Amino acid sequence: MRIDAQLAGTVAAVIDEGSFDAAAQRLHITPSAVSQRIKAVEQQLGRVVVVRSRPVRATEAGEALVRLARQVELLEHDVVAAFGLGDTGDGARRIRVPVAVNADSMATWFLAPIARIAARHPIDVDLHRDDQNYTARLLESGEVMAAVTSESAPVGGCLVTPLGMLEYRPMASAAYIRRWFPQGATDDALREAPFVDFDRRDTLQHDWLRGRGVDPWHVPRHYVPASHDFSQAVRLGLGWGLIPMPQAGDDLIDLGGPATRVPLHWQQWNLRSPLLDAIAAEVSEEARRVLAPM
Repeated sequence: MRIDAQLAGTVAAVIDEGSFDAAAQRLHITPSAVSQRIKAVEQQLGRVVVVRSRPVRATEAGEALVRLARQVELLEHDVVAAFGLGDTGDGARRIRVPVAVNADSMATWFLAPIARIAARHPIDVDLHRDDQNYTARLLESGEVMAAVTSESAPVGGCLVTPLGMLEYRPMASAAYIRRWFPQGATDDALREAPFVDFDRRDTLQHDWLRGRGVDPWHVPRHYVPASHDFSQAVRLGLGWGLIPMPQAGDDLIDLGGPATRVPLHWQQWNLRSPLLDAIAAEVSEEARRVLAPM
């Protein structure tokens, strides 16, 4: 059986855009044509490839088609570039590059290498933000080509490059410390003082408290699910929190105690792709400048 690359590309467009109508606009065809292509590939495979929800979701079969479509597009881009056709200038054919990255990396160091790559290559970067413990799942589903992840074990069909350690320190504003920690950040004070949590999947503050012998589930907390806003909430005295060192400043005071060091790795598809390799090189170079060595 041979799967038509156009049909696989249509599945990828539907998943990227979240609906048949939006995919039709991207592909410059009618929504009816999109529906016909999806029906054709489902009939060919004998299984459903997308869940008709809002937004549309890929089934396991659909994820395989999305991976196929992205790999074909990437290889085609590299071949065209190798011949020196259409890889430079404003009229160059552009390629979408979906990458998964954790929020703190995006807020502190990751955008600079991506901007440098985008200045040299006709790419449309599609960043997917998730916790570093979960970004590898997006690689498995084919939703992204590469990811910044805490996982050192390679996802199937991927290569891994260590990037470095993103170090976090427990910090708070001076006013907050005067109110909640007049005798210092003792264990008893930590049981009463509210902290800032990123979201319900973030365990950094919880693990730090457990390391001090404090049960985090009985400590008051505020949820602030954005990296910049998280550090701003700490600066405004909403609570204490673990701040990545690139975001630390003179307006925050270190509470003492152990630092938290999160290992970060770059995982990408195991394809001989000059474009993916160029992205990896830029990301690794920036990581060496900003992150602590492993």
